[in-house]
Amino acid sequence: MRLLLPAAAVAATALLLSACGTTENTAAAPSESAAASGPVTVTDARGKAVNLKAPAKRVVALEWGEAEMVASLGVMPVGAADVAGYNVWDKAVPLTAEVKDVGKRNEPSVDAIVGLNPDVVIIADERDSTLVPQIEKYVPVVVTKSSDAARNFDRLREDFKLIAKTVGKEAEADKQLSEMDAKLAEGKKAVEGKGAAGTPFLMADGYLEGSTVSIRPFGKGSLVSDTAEAVGLKNVWTGQVDPQWGLGQTDVEGLTAITDPKTVLFYSASEEDVFTTGLAQNAVYQRLPFVVSKKIHKLESGTWTFGGPKSVISTADQIVKVITAG
Repeated sequence: MRLLLPAAAVAATALLLSACGTTENTAAAPSESAAASGPVTVTDARGKAVNLKAPAKRVVALEWGEAEMVASLGVMPVGAADVAGYNVWDKAVPLTAEVKDVGKRNEPSVDAIVGLNPDVVIIADERDSTLVPQIEKYVPVVVTKSSDAARNFDRLREDFKLIAKTVGKEAEADKQLSEMDAKLAEGKKAVEGKGAAGTPFLMADGYLEGSTVSIRPFGKGSLVSDTAEAVGLKNVWTGQVDPQWGLGQTDVEGLTAITDPKTVLFYSASEEDVFTTGLAQNAVYQRLPFVVSKKIHKLESGTWTFGGPKSVISTADQIVKVITAG
């Protein structure tokens, strides 16, 4: 079983859509076209100014969330890390068959990257601090924050806008962020309408270590937790989580701290499903409140819990559907 970490190891302020008439749209078009052909300077997560001769058209993305963001903006990457894995774990925005695989996310091939003649390489912060200077000898590199459990939705906006400016798609990014905000607001209204605001939930994934099942809860501050809380739910995991991803670590016994019978378990398993297989005969697990009450819901295969606006929208839709179904 692969342990899928997004890197080494919502809504904050709603964007308001401005009402534009036909005249305004026509007037805006020339300036957008001009901006799309001129030099671009972006300041990335390192605080470094990255200069490009023009918005990047040939992009290599070395993290799945960033690959999703690039593709969602209408710029299909020429290369990405672990394309096969992406196509299993992140189906929010499919990558086409033309996207070349440049190696593992934690160990991509510099030769493969440079061989694609990209305009820019987008890499997550701390993915490999020694890799960045190697690539920068040949290609400009833009580093994203990728996650921050203290402010994940603000961070998502910043990363997405950074990528959008890099590829000359800022208007499309604003549109997607507004769609995300609207989806979260709509979901919260639906949950409240069902009298389900404050429903306790646990979000987790799991994996096998030998014959032992390890559980990885998504604590407050993780992107999927922020998504669930944005639509009105309450995260019941109070165990320790890391400051970047908001991820915890426990075994089945650690879940016995969750006692509220109203708790709903959402879990992610795009490959091996340990909640169905590894825990099927576990007596401790079978006594947990969400198991007894049958309030267990698997996220759809390909729901990437560390993705961009498209993944957030998909996750929110699934959560709201479950909570409002009763």
